[in-house]
Amino acid sequence: MARRERVVRMSVELPLWRALAGYRVLTMLYALLLFALNKQYIERQAVALGYLAVLAVWTLATLPKVRSAARCTRPFLAVDLTIALTGILITPLADAQAQETDGPTLPSIWTAGSVLAFALKGGWRWAGFASSLVAVANMVERGEPSGDTFHNVVLVWVASIAIGYVVEVARASERTLARALEIEAATRERERLARDIHDGVLQVLAMVQRRGAEVGGEAAELGRMAGEQEIALRTLVSSGLVPTTRASEDVSQGAVVRLVDVDDADGAEEAGGGAGEQDLRSLLARHAGAKVTLSEPGAPVLLPPAAARELAAAVSAALDNVDRHAGPGAHAWILVEDWPDEVVVTVRDDGPGIPDGRLAQAEGEGRMGVALSIRGRLRDLGGTAELISVPGQGTEVELKVPRAAAGPGGKDRT
Repeated sequence: MARRERVVRMSVELPLWRALAGYRVLTMLYALLLFALNKQYIERQAVALGYLAVLAVWTLATLPKVRSAARCTRPFLAVDLTIALTGILITPLADAQAQETDGPTLPSIWTAGSVLAFALKGGWRWAGFASSLVAVANMVERGEPSGDTFHNVVLVWVASIAIGYVVEVARASERTLARALEIEAATRERERLARDIHDGVLQVLAMVQRRGAEVGGEAAELGRMAGEQEIALRTLVSSGLVPTTRASEDVSQGAVVRLVDVDDADGAEEAGGGAGEQDLRSLLARHAGAKVTLSEPGAPVLLPPAAARELAAAVSAALDNVDRHAGPGAHAWILVEDWPDEVVVTVRDDGPGIPDGRLAQAEGEGRMGVALSIRGRLRDLGGTAELISVPGQGTEVELKVPRAAAGPGGKDRT
């Protein structure tokens, strides 16, 4: 069945860029407030007012530039830092007393926003470069730097480099997580395809091999070839080389990707919360017969369609194992229990049971019926599959699907 992927992109950087945009606006207003409160002490008010007007227009006009790393381009960073450095260096021209009184520069703490933009864009190296230029400009502006000036310069330098380093670590972690999610999605898809192969192609090849050996003649040769292909295909499945659909789209820098696989046939229903439910009993009824006894509740056992189909497929896989390994005279019983918080289906037979170590041996040989067709399906549904077998006393497989994990059917029913 064709599948499509729905990709949701998230990033821990987005709140940092939003905070930077807010910081730039607030510090721009703070610089204007300082001018308004101290303009009577400024010798050349026209110089200060002209610079602050440019600073305000630039800050408001470039707000879209500080929304993400992609929009924050190198030319923007260069002009932004130039405006900050210019404001620092022309402060003595506007207010000669600023050097003597160790007062604030014209851009004041707005300059730190320019340095932080470098940190968010390029990491700690870019932050170190920008903060070093700001430090030199402050030293030049002060002439004879005081202890407070040196303290402020070191504080901006250390803080910007630390933030840049944190951003680099966050990006590396996001890339690792995105890759892990891609691998997980690809693994789930591979297991699903392997289950389909096991339930279809492998079973047919095994049947052809058995029937060919029984008939003999040319059919025996056909059966032998089918057996060889079965072994080759099982080896391919167990080695993880089964081709898969594309697990995800390319991951952009600084984005965490959450993958949601949706079947085309059921996409609208499953992705939208599920428009209906299916009675599990109708899917299991076809198994009832002379060799299989089905015991079920009198009321419908409702589950989301996808969950009901997967649970029914796991039951089919368990019954197929009974047919193949328990002997021609074996009888099987299916018990369906509908509890408020989970649905439990038990498949039991009166065959010879499974010898100790046989399941591990089968998996090593590439026979993944229990591992993929049963346990894999229940794991994908958030449930469990427990197999209990005593040699000479038959085998019991208990399948549990919690309603909360199954989807819309997870509501308790009274």
